Amino acid sequence: MSLKQHLAIASLLVCGVQFNFADTIQLKDKDAVTGKILAEKPDAVVVDVGYTVLIVPRNVITRIVKANETNTPVVAPLTDNGQFYSASTKPFAARDVSSLVKQIGESVVQVRTPEGLGSGFFINPDGYLITNFHVIEGETEISVEVYRQADGNLNREIYKQVKIIAINKFHDLALLQIQDKNAPKFKPVLLGDSDALNVGDSVFAIGSPLGLERTVTQGILSTKTRQLEGELYLQTSAQINPGNSGGPLFNLAGEVVGVTNMKITFGEGLGFAIPVELVKSFLDHRDAFAYSTDNPNNPYRYLEPPSRTKSKPTDK
Repeated sequence: MSLKQHLAIASLLVCGVQFNFADTIQLKDKDAVTGKILAEKPDAVVVDVGYTVLIVPRNVITRIVKANETNTPVVAPLTDNGQFYSASTKPFAARDVSSLVKQIGESVVQVRTPEGLGSGFFINPDGYLITNFHVIEGETEISVEVYRQADGNLNREIYKQVKIIAINKFHDLALLQIQDKNAPKFKPVLLGDSDALNVGDSVFAIGSPLGLERTVTQGILSTKTRQLEGELYLQTSAQINPGNSGGPLFNLAGEVVGVTNMKITFGEGLGFAIPVELVKSFLDHRDAFAYSTDNPNNPYRYLEPPSRTKSKPTDK
């Protein structure tokens, strides 16, 4: 039996099953599977449809609609290829930096808090963006400044309804989402492959060092495996300064290969970036790093302990 036939039968049988809090998986052929999502994996989603459990491949899914505690659908948007983000799968052809900056300029943003300024970049058209954890650490009032192309110019738009979706303070990563009403679709970047980089490859960064917005710096990859405090970083000669934090480090195809996050204070051309492979892992397992308002600095979601069986009073 084909996958489509199997899902079609499942959809028919589910009509007779009642779900108080139903999740819906919408498929490319306009069919849908309704049930309770048990697990979300990089290549598939596991859903309980009442009488059996289905494994639905990601490449046939167009959207996942989850039901929250009040039974209001919560949409987990996907890109056109059925993934939460887009990643390169082919070797890239180098291009000049000036044309790349024009192409990806709308994807890089400023992240502002009452205490400071950082950078970030969109990974999803629905307003999901990556920045550093230390940019938003301890903050709940966050705004994002987006620059849109119009008549050859970049016009600033400020969004103040920004939600923290997930955080990983150990890898210094945060996933945010712009939730302003009537916000348009945003232009995401393509995530590259930091493992495919070679020492000496040209890279460039876009950010707002010291508040100087839309600053582009270019350099080379100095090393791929610089160990600092037990973590491995990409080291680059591209200038990185406060305000660059959370911004993208690009290869010459305009693909993100790292997230800039620090520099050596007493030195020049000694910048560091988090490898994009760690970013992909963070996004693939974002549910495990879901932000909790009960403990804003906790990057993990702990399961509730099993309830203890209460003993009934004995009759006398």
